[in-house]
Amino acid sequence: QVQLVESGGGLVQAGGSLRLSCAASGSIFSIKAMGWYRQAPGNERELVARITLDGSTNYKDSVKGRFSIYRDNTKNTAYLQMNSLKPEDTAVYYCNMGVLSTTLRWDDYWGQGTQVTVSS
Repeated sequence: QVQLVESGGGLVQAGGSLRLSCAASGSIFSIKAMGWYRQAPGNERELVARITLDGSTNYKDSVKGRFSIYRDNTKNTAYLQMNSLKPEDTAVYYCNMGVLSTTLRWDDYWGQGTQVTVSS
């Protein structure tokens, strides 16, 4: 079993910064891709940023140049550095990981979500 625990959300003024963290624990052999998604009220969950095992990244167009995703494989942790935040970035942010367990089974896991609120 694998658990993802997120932290770092909160309330920030427009133009401010936040850093989200997502730590995975449990029966982990390897983690392929790590991603951050977000869901605002009334909207579908959308991909914000993703990083593969080899460090390749991709971002939602509206966050390019403002957000950075990175990972620490020694800690099984993903980070999302968010700068120049805008009110439209307000949402619940979820991390997602593709995990190969110690039983050599691939599964997709989600964090519990962390609220990010950007005031104007």
